[in-house]
Amino acid sequence: MELLNTNSRFLHDNIVEYAKRLSATLPEKLSVCYFTNSGAYHGHLSSLIEISPYKFRKGKDVKKEFVHVAPVPDTYRGKYREDHADPASAYADEVKKIIEEAHNSGRKIAAFIAESMQSCGGQIIPPAGYFQKVAEYVHGAGGVFIADEVQVGFGRVGTHFWSFQMHGKDFVPDIITMGKPMGNGHPMACVVTTKEIAEAFSSSGMEYFNTFGGNPVSCAVGLAVLDIIENEDLQGNATRVGNYLTELLNKQKAKHTLIGDIRGIGLFIGIDLVKDPQKRTPATAEAQHVIYKMKEKRVLLSADGPHRNVLKIKPPMCFTEEDAKFMVDQLDGILTVLEEALGAKTESVISETTPCKIEMPMEAHLELLNDSITDSKENPSRKRNGVCTDKHSRLSKRLKT
Repeated sequence: MELLNTNSRFLHDNIVEYAKRLSATLPEKLSVCYFTNSGAYHGHLSSLIEISPYKFRKGKDVKKEFVHVAPVPDTYRGKYREDHADPASAYADEVKKIIEEAHNSGRKIAAFIAESMQSCGGQIIPPAGYFQKVAEYVHGAGGVFIADEVQVGFGRVGTHFWSFQMHGKDFVPDIITMGKPMGNGHPMACVVTTKEIAEAFSSSGMEYFNTFGGNPVSCAVGLAVLDIIENEDLQGNATRVGNYLTELLNKQKAKHTLIGDIRGIGLFIGIDLVKDPQKRTPATAEAQHVIYKMKEKRVLLSADGPHRNVLKIKPPMCFTEEDAKFMVDQLDGILTVLEEALGAKTESVISETTPCKIEMPMEAHLELLNDSITDSKENPSRKRNGVCTDKHSRLSKRLKT
């Protein structure tokens, strides 16, 4: 029994120590932690699917009347771009309009929720001042500001431990959600808020209880993660390697017409692929092709954004400059071959001897790239985009029917 008591004290100390360590990384007013077993991921709960356009726009559900979707503050492809005099105010005013419309319909505002940097939205970094203005409008309407740090927290941006902090000291969310890197793969998550909000929640009579949330083993895991981040200077590594990687990618942007934009900070970077640099037409099929080819080179990437054309780069925090160089070298090779095969973005297959020009979707054209590239290597005299072989003719007939 004495051994059990000793262990109990030790395990309790883990919980208290982790709560203190976590709170020390946050602004003073964010002082109450609700530990959970795992992140309440938006794909698993209907209540969260309802407030996630990323989910409800893909499924059969329609937007609920109590949900209002603000435009993504995207200064590359959005409504207000980099040439706008004040995109932060312009996008924030869109939120203000939504609030006014809701009030005119007899509704009240409960909360505004957004990732501190949008990942699934296409690796979007909001323009400076946007969150401050949105918070002002939301607070004025009686709502709270919720910052989602699940994907972008724990030092990934390099300059700060939390992504919302890069927006300035004058911006502090009312509620923060965090998970994923919190346990480095171990199921662990947390909601952090102010004492005032926690007391209001408690006084409502609703009790928060979670059997496994904040258990001693998870807190020991969380402490180990914080130790590694600090002892191995992973936050500093995110800045150093992130800057180097961004520099390499900007050189690729100058070389490849498929790259429309490079954006990000630290080890949170997006590569926006476009068919036309001027029109900024999303290169969705090309992005998927690049992902598959990069996988063959043992580099795992994914595509995000509304058009699935933004290559998402969020590597492990221990990512090195050597890793960055290897990744960019592979990307360079794949884009070079792809652009050559596309032949200045033509979507035709041209015969050597007959004018059998066949219009086909870009997706189908990319399916032929491997065969075309192989043919060109085997027989240099053949056209770069391949020839009207029987195989290609059959594919063309299938596409027309």
